[in-house]
Parts: sequence; C-alpha cells; structure tokens
Amino acid sequence: IGKKIKVVSAVADALELHNVNAFHKRAESVKGTYDFIVSRAVTHMDRFVPWVQEKISTVNRHEHANGILYLKGGDLTEELASFPNAEITPLTQFFTEDFFETKKVVFVPL
Repeated sequence: IGKKIKVVSAVADALELHNVNAFHKRAESVKGTYDFIVSRAVTHMDRFVPWVQEKISTVNRHEHANGILYLKGGDLTEELASFPNAEITPLTQFFTEDFFETKKVVFVPL
C-alpha cells in the first residue's frame, strides 16, 4: 500500500538515513543491488527469494551478511526448512501489544 511506503520514507528522512530506498512496486521489477531487502510477507519465502536474490549485493559492508529481512507471522518451521541459515526474531522482544504476539522478523543471509 502506497501510504505505508510514504511512512517508511518519512521515517528514513526523520532519522536522516540517506541509504534507504523505499519502493511501492513488485519485487521483481526493482532495479539495482542492495545490501538488504526488507519486506512484509507477500508470499512464501521459497517464492520470494528467487524474486530478489539477484538484487542483493555480493559486497558485504555490515556486521550481518547481506540478505533479506522479512516480516512474517505464524509457525514458520515448514516454510523455512529450505533456509537453514535463517534467523528468526520474535517481535515480542520489542513490543508488548497483542498484535505482535505471532509476528517475527526473519533474516535470511544470501
């Protein structure tokens, strides 16, 4: 939704993050390479990774390997079976509201 991208852009501007690009378009139509692809869950990980893996830079400049940060909910055991290096961070570590009870950020290094 376009208004969510506007919020992301506004937050990046307010934090003076000059290395953030926010797009409201299909993942496969994004041009360029990036250190991280950040997305909310739009499909299963095994479908999403092929859409973006060529867009992730091979030059690592951070503490964490370049890869995907993906907001997901529910039981991810089966979905992430093909991604043994995936790291799951429950959002309940940071937020106490009921909405976040089943939400996680999945990091898939590529």
